[in-house]
Amino acid sequence: MNDLFSPLNIGGLELPNRIVMAPMTRNRAPQNVPTALTAEYYAQRAGAGLIISEGAQISHQGIGYPGTPGIHTDAQVAGWRQVTDGVHARGGRMFCQLWHCGRVSHPDLKDGEMPVAPSAIRPQGQAMTFGGLKDFVTPRALETGEIPGIVADYVHAARCSREAGFDGVEIHAANGYLIDQFLRDGSNRRSDAYGGSLENRTRFLLEVTEAVCNELGAERVGLRLSPFNPFNDIRDSDPKTTFVYAVEQLNRFGLGYLHITEMDQGKPGAAGPGFDPALLRQAWKGVYITNGGYDKARANEAIASGAADAVAFGVPYIANPDLVERLRTDAPLNEADVATFYGGDAHGYTDYPSL
Repeated sequence: MNDLFSPLNIGGLELPNRIVMAPMTRNRAPQNVPTALTAEYYAQRAGAGLIISEGAQISHQGIGYPGTPGIHTDAQVAGWRQVTDGVHARGGRMFCQLWHCGRVSHPDLKDGEMPVAPSAIRPQGQAMTFGGLKDFVTPRALETGEIPGIVADYVHAARCSREAGFDGVEIHAANGYLIDQFLRDGSNRRSDAYGGSLENRTRFLLEVTEAVCNELGAERVGLRLSPFNPFNDIRDSDPKTTFVYAVEQLNRFGLGYLHITEMDQGKPGAAGPGFDPALLRQAWKGVYITNGGYDKARANEAIASGAADAVAFGVPYIANPDLVERLRTDAPLNEADVATFYGGDAHGYTDYPSL
């Protein structure tokens, strides 16, 4: 019977365990370039079956937060090469998460450039900028003719990921960012081929996925969805229909994995009416990674029952660089310091103790 410590094959990549380091923004990349400190942080966590990097924006347009790394310039490729070299030197495996924040941004982060989105709908909430929190602005609705250029940016970022030494990429289609904004009827009010019907609202997702698969090979491409998470003021009137349909359509590509975050499932304020995530597992034909506050017992139960093939851990990986060994030996976990999650230096980043 499989558990967290059973091996798993993803697209020919042999994972020694099924403990995945979830993608987590840490805002420690000055000038949007990973540093030697970034490399140390990820190398410390190389025991994970798979590391998924923090979101790396695919273009300058895609920036949504200060101090987040990109994956579209030569300097960024060189910075990430330090990271992947360090992870590989310790026997690890790492995918790069491809990210475009869409409307979840602010002109102050992009030299005055307005955020873009499927529709000109301002999200509720505030953007993190170098000058502190500022109210989100109303984004500029993308012209139909601009969309192929953004698809091309995803392809370029995928190519840069390969040059930087990553083992694959994860397309970030979750958490209220650009692809998620196209998927949901709460943020997509378009009347062209990218809006209205379910087929049209999934078109951008599928075009990006197909293009990235053509560049890297589908087996080294994963994709993340978050049907329940209302983060960044994202909503859908019928998320069950939207996401079951999207997952069914994604099956055509033969992706390396599908990564579903179950955060906020069934909670008040969730991003639309709740439904059983098992429906997505049933619809998906490949490797299925789940995420959402799992501990060792729940994770082993999910894997043993077939509800998931692997489990991604977020906050526990911030505070426990040796999380695999701690889970294996039932050792106590370090407690994460929330105050140091975003921005700063080595404190709360690379100074958590191992066993």
